[in-house]
Amino acid sequence: MEHAQRWNWEEFGRLPRTRVHSDIHCVTRWSRYDNLWSGVSLRDVIAKAAPKPEARFAIIHAEHGFTTNLPLPELLADDVLLADQHDGEALTPEHGWPLRLVVPRRYFWKSAKWIRRIELVERDAPGFWERNGYHNEADPWREERFADW
Repeated sequence: MEHAQRWNWEEFGRLPRTRVHSDIHCVTRWSRYDNLWSGVSLRDVIAKAAPKPEARFAIIHAEHGFTTNLPLPELLADDVLLADQHDGEALTPEHGWPLRLVVPRRYFWKSAKWIRRIELVERDAPGFWERNGYHNEADPWREERFADW
């Protein structure tokens, strides 16, 4: 990144907010429709960091050493956000409080809970679930649940 960013909770709360309606799909074959998420657009956060041209992927770091990975273009979609509210209520600890990533077009394990840091990198690096048998792409419309290896 050209300009690494860091915010405390109060500073993060002053960033421009957005709301997104989306469905979520779990690898275990359940879905929940018409969720309302509130938070900060990840596209806006990444723009502030001014990624270097070679940045093609993101590694999302969460509590307890958990990681997930996504191609950078996926995170730049207008419905991807760092959410702190779901359906008008603050997230609960069980669901990622204080902050979770929401990536509607991927299976929900890619929407990591308890986000700590986002690292932009040149090469993809599979995260926790991907290293443990889950599909790297996680596209629910292609039913990419488990790795082929």
